[in-house]
Amino acid sequence: MIITKLIGGLGNQMFQYAAGRRVAITNKTELKLDVSGYNQQVGITPRKYMLDIFNIRASIATRQEIQFFTNQSKNRIQRNFHRIKLTVLQRQYILQKSTHFTYDFLTIPDNSYLDGYWGSEKYFLDIGDIIRNDFTLKKNPDKVNSELIRYIKNCNSVSIHVRRNDYVKNQKTHDFHGVCGIRYYRKAVSVIMKKVRDPTFFIFSDDPDWCKAHLRFNYPTTHVTNNLGKNDCEDMRLMSECKHNIIANSSFSWWGAWLNNNPDKIVIAPKKWFRDSSIYTQDIIPDTWILL
Repeated sequence: MIITKLIGGLGNQMFQYAAGRRVAITNKTELKLDVSGYNQQVGITPRKYMLDIFNIRASIATRQEIQFFTNQSKNRIQRNFHRIKLTVLQRQYILQKSTHFTYDFLTIPDNSYLDGYWGSEKYFLDIGDIIRNDFTLKKNPDKVNSELIRYIKNCNSVSIHVRRNDYVKNQKTHDFHGVCGIRYYRKAVSVIMKKVRDPTFFIFSDDPDWCKAHLRFNYPTTHVTNNLGKNDCEDMRLMSECKHNIIANSSFSWWGAWLNNNPDKIVIAPKKWFRDSSIYTQDIIPDTWILL
């Protein structure tokens, strides 16, 4: 059995699931999800468990199963992550130490508990097709989203994701993540205009008023607001249907771009993923994406 701890919003949960799924498949064992952290959220942006919208292959871990791994954590071994051996029953508590990818992760044995963000495709790239299948939505799109998908598929569609809300309003979050400004989006659009003929832009944001006021282009532009605050997963699906993507420093739009199956896609991502430039980020962005 592999248990992966879920923390954060939808995008983070997807990374944690994908990494856990890779370890579970390697060990030919079951994957379980520890969602107990959502019962106590103090001093952070409130989140909830959301992966049940997808066709994932995992079940929720019981309190007893979680305690089996977490009650006797000791004997830390320093690596790029902490591997905490739990003696006798050969249990291991794997605590991510940094944002560096480590190949040691790929050799994690059965009966392990994963505690980290695992924010890189390198943790699951060799099972990419399985992960894409797992992250198909259970529900079909409604009428409005179906019409948007048809529009997206019949033009040179480019998604633009603008993450503001808690990145702007929550001081702690702002200090850690920062926010992509107008200059980044204008540069990204300029790159797209040089590479894509007659692009049509689809803007997704938790702050559509800001986008309408500041992001204006001489090409067809649709501000997608019908899913705001209720069906965020539909925005991710729409982004993945676009032919190209401009993402924010957000795991949500990272997944929208990664799930895009266009073999010729152009994905533009911010070079500065965190406000603190000392944090290692080279493993976050896939090699084929353009950094600005």
